[in-house]
Amino acid sequence: MPQNDVPDSGGPLAEDEAEDLLRCICFKTGPPRTVGVELEWFVHDLRLPRLPVPADRLRTAFGALRTVPLASALTFEPGGQLELSSPPAASLMECVTTVSADLTAVRTALAAQGLTLTGAGTDPWLPPRDRLLRRPRYDAMETYLDRTGPAGRAMMRDSASVQVCLDAGHEEPGPLGFERRWRLAHLLGPVLVAAFANSPVLHGRPSGLRSTRQGLWADLDPVRAAAPDTRREPRAAWAAHVLDTPVMCVRGGDGDGPWAVPEALTLRQWLRHGRPRPATRQDLDYHITTLFPPVRPRGHLELRMIDAQPGEDGWIVPLAVTAALFDDPVAAEAAYRVVEPLAAASADAPPRDALWRGAARDGLTAPALHEAAVALFALALDALPRRGASTAVRDAVAAFHERHVLRGRCPADDQPIPVTTSGAPGKDIRT
Repeated sequence: MPQNDVPDSGGPLAEDEAEDLLRCICFKTGPPRTVGVELEWFVHDLRLPRLPVPADRLRTAFGALRTVPLASALTFEPGGQLELSSPPAASLMECVTTVSADLTAVRTALAAQGLTLTGAGTDPWLPPRDRLLRRPRYDAMETYLDRTGPAGRAMMRDSASVQVCLDAGHEEPGPLGFERRWRLAHLLGPVLVAAFANSPVLHGRPSGLRSTRQGLWADLDPVRAAAPDTRREPRAAWAAHVLDTPVMCVRGGDGDGPWAVPEALTLRQWLRHGRPRPATRQDLDYHITTLFPPVRPRGHLELRMIDAQPGEDGWIVPLAVTAALFDDPVAAEAAYRVVEPLAAASADAPPRDALWRGAARDGLTAPALHEAAVALFALALDALPRRGASTAVRDAVAAFHERHVLRGRCPADDQPIPVTTSGAPGKDIRT
């Protein structure tokens, strides 16, 4: 989340300037060299994880965490989820080593406060969380998202993810070219949703989905969380998407004042008409952060469709698999051939189309997704030694492949069935 609540003092931004900026800053091309990961976690009581942690206790613990030396950026989400964002790493193993050390330090500090981290796409136990962060931008965001139903609040307060960050790729065509990698990310997306689905429960009740978190994204307004047209050239498609998405909010004139939440005002309209005030470069930058597509170009590619994973090190598997399939040229070319047949004409853009919704609902019980996942994990396992992955990382991927992928299962299938408040079992979505 952006940290600056106050508008900049730059001059008004013209529409053509905004379009040029979007084309330049969102796909920074060159040889793929770096990898990163953003990990979101729920924070629970170490001994009584099914009980809510009081807000004051969380604030005290988070205050103590800010004194812990970390290489990763430490932030907190509106519902009190903890997020670690790694620095760009020169290799998969550098990323794994850095983040693992940071997580050990965070867990040690939290344990001293009687708290622990839980990896799941949605909170597996607690009722709707109160919003921990009370700032103008979150007030405005909640007001905007409430217009389309309850999914927005649940997304803000009750969801967590593993986000893999990869370089955009070469300017030139080929398996490591940015246009191919952009398309691969969207074709691979539903397979990653299905394989790593880990959120069958929302607010203590089965949802009927294996990835409830992905279902929340699909239920947000149909533009803000949607992918742009992946059949178009990526820079043009993304620039048009950003300009034609409604503005979530107009930042206030000071850090404490309320932010305006306009009705159906696209960024393009705001730039053209200059009302309620002229838009600036910082408004453009903030607007981009309020778009939630499954793949977001931020200079690099940010893959946002993976649920937070169970266990202390479960996050390493989706990071390793994704990095191997993108950054190894042989695996990237073969992976594209595996997932290209999954593309289908649809009136809905991902993640609202049938394939993505099926991935969230069915996981790897969907035959086409299961077949693709088996092939993709085999390619990743073959590529990981070439990418310098350690034996421990390769073994973790192989174990996930054997326990889940080959059997058509995902982590959601391992979660116990909750009991409803009436004492009756909830609906079993597992096969």
